[in-house]
Amino acid sequence: MEHRRERLDSLIQEELSKLIIRELDFRGALVTITGVEVSRKLETAEIKIGVVPQEKEKSVMRILERMRSQLQFLLLRKLNIKPMPQIHFGLDTGAAKAANIEKLLESQ
Repeated sequence: MEHRRERLDSLIQEELSKLIIRELDFRGALVTITGVEVSRKLETAEIKIGVVPQEKEKSVMRILERMRSQLQFLLLRKLNIKPMPQIHFGLDTGAAKAANIEKLLESQ
């Protein structure tokens, strides 16, 4: 079961990345899926999103939430997995923290 979840994590990440690139426009922002974690019972998938520049995070998250059901539908059609986990988006702040640390180190 654990191996199936790991495979599902990477499959969802790969296909959802393609869908986001093809279907959505985030004017002036670079959006990446930094990780996917499917729940034990395969009911939900937490999609971690990285956004550059950081100032665009709120607008990107609004777009993703607005398009969530459409992305869910397209993902189901593409992967044909039963049951298809419900996708939920969350910000991955790790990249922003790393960038801030890097800036601090460069300024010294």
